[in-house]
Amino acid sequence: MKKIYTILLFVLLSLVLQAQVVVNRNQDIDKMVKAVNQDSLKSYISKMVSFGTRNTLSDIKSKTKGIGAARNWVLGKFNQFARQSGGRLSAYLDTVTFKPDGKRVDQPTLLGNAVGILKGTDVNDKRVYVVSGHLDSRVTDVMNRTSDAPGANDDGSGVAGVIEAARIMSQYKFPATIIFVAVSGEEQSLLGSSFMAAKAKKENWNVDAMLNNDMIGSNNSSETQIIDNTRIRVFSEGLPSFDLDKSAKSIRQFGLENDGKSRQLARYVKETGERYVDQLEVKLIYRNDRFLRGGDHTPFVENGFTAVRITEMNENFDHQHQDLRTEKGVKYGDLQEFMDFEYLRKNTGLNIAVLANLAKAPSAPTEVKIDVKNLSNSTYLYWKAPVNGTVKGYYVLMRETSSPVWEKKFFTSATELRLPYSKDNYLFAVQSVGNEDNESLPVVPGIGR
Repeated sequence: MKKIYTILLFVLLSLVLQAQVVVNRNQDIDKMVKAVNQDSLKSYISKMVSFGTRNTLSDIKSKTKGIGAARNWVLGKFNQFARQSGGRLSAYLDTVTFKPDGKRVDQPTLLGNAVGILKGTDVNDKRVYVVSGHLDSRVTDVMNRTSDAPGANDDGSGVAGVIEAARIMSQYKFPATIIFVAVSGEEQSLLGSSFMAAKAKKENWNVDAMLNNDMIGSNNSSETQIIDNTRIRVFSEGLPSFDLDKSAKSIRQFGLENDGKSRQLARYVKETGERYVDQLEVKLIYRNDRFLRGGDHTPFVENGFTAVRITEMNENFDHQHQDLRTEKGVKYGDLQEFMDFEYLRKNTGLNIAVLANLAKAPSAPTEVKIDVKNLSNSTYLYWKAPVNGTVKGYYVLMRETSSPVWEKKFFTSATELRLPYSKDNYLFAVQSVGNEDNESLPVVPGIGR
């Protein structure tokens, strides 16, 4: 009898294990994430700090000091990586002259964004994914263009992550295009990102998602003295700032206040990042940005694009926007010695995982609808195939209306699915799934009858 019980227990255990859903890591993406190198990141930070100040108003003619030397160096790194890309990566300095504005620009200023474009291999796929950090730095006085402003973390860390992503990802092929950019003018009121976002809108770039990295390399906070390199924040807007008046009625009626495109991207960052990066929890912050601050994703969302800000969990204000000094035993300034390069490694891997999964995936399904013509305790969804890429099927995502993240995934190879869950009680979305299990961004259904 004991032997029979043992066999039954073994069978039941086997069935339970078989029922568990195992989320597999894509082999190429896993290699990319593991290729992120702390020493490379540290070398990028050291070089950026060596330029003294990278204030947007600083010297653009010197080859060793100021913002001009810094942006030319980033451009040089992109061109170095281009040689290993088989012609897919190209780079340029995108410039614009700003006139004095009576605010944070007091002289005619030639601003330059260092841009690397990893061209997608599918000529019919027009999707673009942007990853950014801001190259400029500052001290206490934002107009001070001569004092040393090392900007190691703010935002040398974001730019270092972008450079490392370009180094690694340029060795791989993606159907969609990825743009790596080190913008300038962030501290001068988001000038570089505003210039880029306006250009993207004017030229009809199909920007599917934008990841802004601003301060991703410090693990500790001032005041509260928290030390933690296992969590990262993603800020995302709720109600869309673009064309809100046109969509406000349906947002209120169907309870979609928490389901804007940027909020969907934030959830995607969480799920994908935690899949590939060990010992890292992505915290969703339901705000476009922090109090009294602004980030380079904001001009993108204001121009109708999907964008989020990725930033460290605990900020140390002794090491942000500070003149270099020591007072009462406290060392002030954004110095490299206050950084955690293991934390920066993980956060860079997070960006790579998200970008690679998106750029490898087919585009999102089209004309996604939820049927509401009948009263029912089930939910019927239907959609059409994506414009680009080969799909093996689709995930229908489901969560309770009070849940911050998707709770269930249902796979189907069809373009429709009926679920035994009431449409009144849950929220749904649909995403395309490629042959290598890469998922598109989710699409919240519109109303169908």
